Amino acid sequence: MKYSLYFFILSISMYAQTQIETSFVNKIAFEADTIISSNNFDTTFYISDNILFKKSKDIKGLDVGYYNFQLGNITSVNTFNPLKINVFYRDFNTAAILDNRLAEMFKIDFNVIQPYRNITLVSTGFDNTLWVFNQDNQLLELFDYKTNTTRAKTLPTKGSVLDLKSNYNNCWLLTTNFLYVYNYFGSLLGKMKNDGFTGMAENNENLILKKGNQLFYIKDKIGEPTPIKLPSLNIKQFFVTNETLYIYDGNNLHQFKLIIN
Repeated sequence: MKYSLYFFILSISMYAQTQIETSFVNKIAFEADTIISSNNFDTTFYISDNILFKKSKDIKGLDVGYYNFQLGNITSVNTFNPLKINVFYRDFNTAAILDNRLAEMFKIDFNVIQPYRNITLVSTGFDNTLWVFNQDNQLLELFDYKTNTTRAKTLPTKGSVLDLKSNYNNCWLLTTNFLYVYNYFGSLLGKMKNDGFTGMAENNENLILKKGNQLFYIKDKIGEPTPIKLPSLNIKQFFVTNETLYIYDGNNLHQFKLIIN
């Protein structure tokens, strides 16, 4: 079967004059080093003192926590699949897969898996897979952590890697040079020049990109960035859940409804 490759390069030197409007929803005081995600069931994942916590509104008492101090500092956490949460420790080249109670199900030590992989970014894939960026050969692999095999891989990229986001169908890789989007076969679907973006969030095939202290919206996998109209905030972390934009300023978690025409 042949798969069509839609390849295009979009210049982002000039942005559209229109903006994505937002509507303020809520602001709550929150103390954390990093807020990972929050969903419609009032469950929030956050990191404090190198411990991953799960805070549920309907559960009283202490928040559920996961830690493995022997692996150093937590580099990233992905909660896209709440039944298979991945926690990555870059200093020890190791990832852990947790269930919805933050109990460890698998530990993937890339130091002992052949061939050796020097992993710098990790994100969720479909089934029992992770998207991993191998720094040594500058490419993405869809890695099956149950069989320790590669299901798919991309061609090598250029530029330093900045961020990696994914869902079950596609994967977005942000480098200092370009933003790439791939399907789960490792085929390139699109490529856009990076004009200063440093981080991103994904929701339902749409992206939010961060440049300086401003956020931009990209509809349907990859396209022209549109500025998001927001009040002046210190954007420490940001993520999107069902068209609700969350921004953490270090003291408060702000919620805004994205008004998409």
